[in-house]
Amino acid sequence: MPARKTAVLRRPPDTDDYVYEPVERRIRGEWFGRPVVDSTRAVLVWAPGKPVPFYAFPREDVRLDLISASVSPSRSRQDVWQWYDIVVGDQRAYSAVCQLDVDGLDDRLVFQWFRYGETGPGDAVDEGERWFEEETEVFTHPRDPYHRVDALRSSRHVRVTIDDVVVGDTRNPVLVFETGLPTRYYLPPEDVDFAVLEESEWRTSCPYKGTARYWSFSGPPPADNVAWSYPEPFPGMEVIEGYVCFYDDAAEITVED
Repeated sequence: MPARKTAVLRRPPDTDDYVYEPVERRIRGEWFGRPVVDSTRAVLVWAPGKPVPFYAFPREDVRLDLISASVSPSRSRQDVWQWYDIVVGDQRAYSAVCQLDVDGLDDRLVFQWFRYGETGPGDAVDEGERWFEEETEVFTHPRDPYHRVDALRSSRHVRVTIDDVVVGDTRNPVLVFETGLPTRYYLPPEDVDFAVLEESEWRTSCPYKGTARYWSFSGPPPADNVAWSYPEPFPGMEVIEGYVCFYDDAAEITVED
């Protein structure tokens, strides 16, 4: 008899290598209103231990006349051989481009997309950065072709409390299943108590869902940015438009069938 097969839990392979694959889509990037890169020969790269991929471009597809070696690089990474600034007239984006010190990728240039959370002398400048895949604008970071987001209507009973205050209760949620993230429960706005919430100025962007607005809990005690909503979600995610989701580390979320 043939040997009995064994089932194993699927998981990504562990590797210390940089993994890349060619992409056929056209990728364009603009800074200070000027095209700086335009390529149909980019590769999408996954760095070890990093969940978000990035594009690496042939030097021939980059406006080399608009980049200059950084004299005083504002960033430091062990995998980078050289940092470059983007210079358009008297405007400069510091350390926005790099050449990797990685065998097999060291002949390409990498752009630091929307350098959130990083500091440097150019970060306070409006660099007019824009990225496009074909003619579709992309925000925050490149989209991972192996990252899936499914938003499904549900009849589960979802109850949300913060410090024993009920802030949401619904039997008509939308459940969002996103690769590598916990299930998120989006509540219809009519089932959320906005009397205990105050809209904040905080905004974030997601390349899969859109730009989110946030609410804080008025307390007592108050808590900042405990909930968010997408007023104009991207195509394919319209089902969550206006629905409100709460962080599970800021609120107690109870889900029943």
